Amino acid sequence: MVSFDEVENIITSHASPGIRPGLERVSRLLALLGNPQGKYPAVHVVGTNGKGSTCAFLDSVFRAAGYKTALYTSPHLESPGERLLVNGRPLPPERWLTSAEKAARVVSEDSVLRDDPPSYFELVTASAFLLAEEERVEAAVVEAGLGGRLDATNLLTDVACTAVASISMDHTEYLGNSLEAIAGEKFAVVRPGTPACYLGDTESLIPLFKRFCADAGALPFVVSRDARVSAVVVTESGCSFDFSGPGLNLKEVKTDLIGRYQVSNATLALSVLAHLRGRFGRLTDETVRAGIGNAHWPGRLEIVSRDPLVVLDGGHNPDGVKKLAESAAELWNGKKIGVVCGMMKDKEYSLCLEILSGVSETPRPALYSTGVPGMERSLSARDVAAAAKGLPWRAVAAFENPLDAVAAASGENEVVLVCGSLYLIGWLKSQKSDVKDSV
Repeated sequence: MVSFDEVENIITSHASPGIRPGLERVSRLLALLGNPQGKYPAVHVVGTNGKGSTCAFLDSVFRAAGYKTALYTSPHLESPGERLLVNGRPLPPERWLTSAEKAARVVSEDSVLRDDPPSYFELVTASAFLLAEEERVEAAVVEAGLGGRLDATNLLTDVACTAVASISMDHTEYLGNSLEAIAGEKFAVVRPGTPACYLGDTESLIPLFKRFCADAGALPFVVSRDARVSAVVVTESGCSFDFSGPGLNLKEVKTDLIGRYQVSNATLALSVLAHLRGRFGRLTDETVRAGIGNAHWPGRLEIVSRDPLVVLDGGHNPDGVKKLAESAAELWNGKKIGVVCGMMKDKEYSLCLEILSGVSETPRPALYSTGVPGMERSLSARDVAAAAKGLPWRAVAAFENPLDAVAAASGENEVVLVCGSLYLIGWLKSQKSDVKDSV
């Protein structure tokens, strides 16, 4: 029986190491594979935070409308198969292996690619595009990996709409040291004659977005200015709100995804869908409403236990952690909160810990620092605890094993927030029965 380990081995053995922005290698690879990325219409989603949830909303609505879909996202939490869902389900590893072998064969047989191999992400993306073509999908929702302009996903040739989620500081070593530089890398994916929807939550970036659209001949839509959201209700069970924008007006839209920021992600998705109704005729008010209501996205304010309340959230940069803290303060104000936190060395972990230390005031939260077992990029539990020194935590304790951290936090708090890295969330989710036993 084929496993995803075999798929990973094929890809890693033919890939160049590390992150290597640029489109020459993957463009050549895709051309030699017959340009599968142009065989289906796609929504291209870029941004710093909120991309995955926005993608989940869009994919769910397309499926509710009866379209065969491909949803391509990264990174995965537990299995590489999560990166491509067809009609909401992963494909078996046998299919991935066949696709990866095709891509690897092209690399081996082409002298240019043999001398300058594609990166891991580029090979995975090419394999996923091949699979989507083979599945004859009718709509693809594709999340950019890093940035946008030089990301492998930017080679999609039938982009029906571009979606730009919230933008903040992250991956500065690749995207630039200012918010404007990072935004420019993301806004650069807008396409001529194609609608582009930007969430617009950072007012100062809106003129830059419009300038990129004008230069490219794209059709700009700023959600914060051009759509209206009202009657917002946020609870532990989900959210509801009214949406009004050109081409789409809905009352009491409901989603099971938790947190006020998910309302923002849903409104971005709704704005995109409003622009697509001319091309996708089955996007009725009813199917749009049903799709938003059915959307699921793991690892973002995901409740995995009720007594005590244990919540998994992949927030890993200051903006993502701030949204988590704001949501927790709104939902669990006055409750005793324990924060299980593990972070990567290349993130702004000190600032993230400062934000998390203010998640509640009476009583103050307690920190249970940890790391991601077997991951070199991960900060050690001791380093996380040291970075928290001097911050107003009720208490700080370090645990090498994340399961021990969750168990300790669960025994001493009413609410446990597990956050800091998607890799930490993925590791814990892979220990399903052990996590349940730790609570």
